[in-house]
Amino acid sequence: MSTRIALYHRTVYRFDREVRLGPHSIRLRPAPHCRTRVASYSLRVEPEGHFLNWQQDPHGNHVARVVFPEKTRELVLEVDLVADLVAINAFDFFLEPEVERLPFAYEPALAASLAPCLVVPPGGPLVEEFVAAFRRGLPASGTRTVDALVAVNRAVYDRVRYLIRMEPGVQDPETTLALGSGSCRDSAWLLVAVLRRLGLAARFCSGYLVQLAADVKPLDGPPGPTSDFTDLHAWAEVFLPGAGWVGFDPTSGLLAAEGHLPLAATPDPAGAAPVTGGVDPCESDFQVEMRVSRLAESPRTTRPFGEPQWDRILSLGEQVDAALVAGDVRLTCGGEPTYVSIDDFDSPQWNIAALGDDKRARAGELARRLLDRLATGGVLLESQGKWYPGEPLPRWSLEVVWRDDGRPIWRHRGLIAPDALGAAGVEATDRPGHRPAAGQRLSPPARRGGRSRSDLRHGGPRAAAE
Repeated sequence: MSTRIALYHRTVYRFDREVRLGPHSIRLRPAPHCRTRVASYSLRVEPEGHFLNWQQDPHGNHVARVVFPEKTRELVLEVDLVADLVAINAFDFFLEPEVERLPFAYEPALAASLAPCLVVPPGGPLVEEFVAAFRRGLPASGTRTVDALVAVNRAVYDRVRYLIRMEPGVQDPETTLALGSGSCRDSAWLLVAVLRRLGLAARFCSGYLVQLAADVKPLDGPPGPTSDFTDLHAWAEVFLPGAGWVGFDPTSGLLAAEGHLPLAATPDPAGAAPVTGGVDPCESDFQVEMRVSRLAESPRTTRPFGEPQWDRILSLGEQVDAALVAGDVRLTCGGEPTYVSIDDFDSPQWNIAALGDDKRARAGELARRLLDRLATGGVLLESQGKWYPGEPLPRWSLEVVWRDDGRPIWRHRGLIAPDALGAAGVEATDRPGHRPAAGQRLSPPARRGGRSRSDLRHGGPRAAAE
């Protein structure tokens, strides 16, 4: 299930006089490591008489470097992108065995590459105590790395109250802990500082956050947004050998998923700023507009078809039926039904196991009931079923065969062989390796008279003795 969304982001800087703009670096294009598929992207910049060159910074992020030859009273940056939001399992990764538990050390060559993301930023007593308290909570024998990361991300979420802070820049981690509050970028930088003190390579990540309103309210946990929205956001990423960079969002206490579209990931927050550049001294006004809209959605269980949709579906079905009848096209449905036990549904034989204690017996009983109820004058056949690659023997198939015009193809019900594994009261034949005497089973030619058939096919290979 997926949702195709359109994201629109417009930023306008208005100046009180004509000013000269220095070269600007714009980081508003999803980064190469973005896991959400971006179907299309465009960046429009005003004034139009500019020169734009796409490049990648030392960390691999996309950067638009823009040069403005003429003075202007306005700078406009407009982003349009289309993305496919497909649910991402944030825990769908594996770790190298040597890093599955904390503490661990990066291999020397890898540590050298990650060096900028291992530099511990300045802190203070509050930061050191926060890290020490977290360490004290870990078992002496070490803990699973993923569990520890989830816990420290949650610890920052619990400690820092989120607020919208309009002041530029990022608070230092000590200030964030002292205030007990901060914006998303403040919580993200605090988490980076804590992770590096734990010996983990971490970086600051800025990007778009897209959240869509749920179809139904969850039974537990926060209800989430009441309407679709998008905004600029910040979180942290930690490098785990075997998994790569994994995002953690301390503002929500969760891992980054399909709604997190990274724009820039850098060792320091200053390198991830969406827009940087110089301007002549002036007074300026700053406005931002952001919105997200749904372009297409696949049907999902949480949002079933409405009555108008069902009316269209049924109308189309009737048109198809009429066309088939007019063309004298006759259809049959193949395959086999799947059954589960009503009172033993947790048993392996009804879930994953090919064989079981009573799967074959239940199938035999059902086949005979179908024969008596639906197939008067019909026959019951046991034959070889499908043989799947990798299985040592073919599966069995029970087939109920009758004529659809009502004429019997077999009149002697008592001569149909007793079901060795399914018929009640046939204890003498309910033994491994038993085969009915010659002549008890109906020969294959008797099937040729049948025009209708119901199959019950086995979920596993037949026993070798059979």
